[in-house]
Amino acid sequence: MAFLPGLTLARRYHDEVVAPVLRRRFPSLRYAAGLLDGGSELLGLDTVRSTDHDWGPRVQVFVAATDAVRIPGLRTALDADLPAEFLGWPTRFTGDDGRLGVADPAGTRHGVSVDELAGWWRDRLGFDPAAGVAAADWLATPTQRLAEVTGGAIFHDGLDGALSARRTALAWYPPDVWRYVLAAAWTRIAQAEHLPGRCAEVGDELGSRVVAAGLARDLMRLGLLLHRRWPPYDKWLGTVFGGLPDAAPVVAALTDALGPGDWTRRQAGLVEALETVARWTDETGLAVPVRARARRFHHRPFLVLHAERIAAALRAAVSDPGLRDRPPVGAVDQYVHSADVLTHAGRIRRLADSLWSGDVVTDRRR
Repeated sequence: MAFLPGLTLARRYHDEVVAPVLRRRFPSLRYAAGLLDGGSELLGLDTVRSTDHDWGPRVQVFVAATDAVRIPGLRTALDADLPAEFLGWPTRFTGDDGRLGVADPAGTRHGVSVDELAGWWRDRLGFDPAAGVAAADWLATPTQRLAEVTGGAIFHDGLDGALSARRTALAWYPPDVWRYVLAAAWTRIAQAEHLPGRCAEVGDELGSRVVAAGLARDLMRLGLLLHRRWPPYDKWLGTVFGGLPDAAPVVAALTDALGPGDWTRRQAGLVEALETVARWTDETGLAVPVRARARRFHHRPFLVLHAERIAAALRAAVSDPGLRDRPPVGAVDQYVHSADVLTHAGRIRRLADSLWSGDVVTDRRR
């Protein structure tokens, strides 16, 4: 069977199979449908390799709260009427891992879900964008989730545009939130940019490379944010960053920084990447331009950008005092890198809200 990009397959599955079933069985039903819940296909990055698990014909169906009582009947009808395959791809799945599992014509699960619209958003993000998106909501939402819900596709929006409106509300950060998140990113860089040189100076080449790799990751995420692109999780970070129209010099510089050369080559690559991303920051117009160039770190023989200058300029441009006075930790995926946290809206929200409110989590056993 010929490979189709997952979003193309899903759209055809809705139009040719799911929608006819719903029209025939529930002619008065108003619903929305799309694919917003994760997977490489939502970013247009799936390949034949993606098809070995958690990939296949699938659609999300959403109904209004007034029709939530019909969800069991909708699910039963789809269970009964969906075909065993579509365009040669099995529509049934087996296994307990992942969103779908492994395609299996004898499997007991299919890839069509039915959910109440507002409830799905609350489960997925911890809030419903239809009620507005507060600063606390933005900062408690990983950019991977934002990339998914804004980067997938809507196949039908028969709920008076309610699904489309929610996606539009999450298109990009408000200016002050954007400034705050960028300032937090530059703060992280400022805290580490001198460390690769210090590690190398004492003969710790491995440690130097490890810190340089962390800086490269932060710079790539920062570069995407500066181009109004939601950074994906690590599997696709390099691919999406490399697709930016002016990323080539930074990709080359970071490749040098992480390559087999000695410390001097590593430093040259980091400096070029830092200065380029600093220029991108100035070009956004979000703050007074800093025009940062690399210089020595105190009296030590390491070149750094002194990135705290850029962070300070961005923070000074924030007009919302609640954001301006907040510790520079940024959005949740700037200080958390655990998939078991970032994929669980309840855990994210409890953690992020504790920082937002200034609460301190203590070990009560002591």
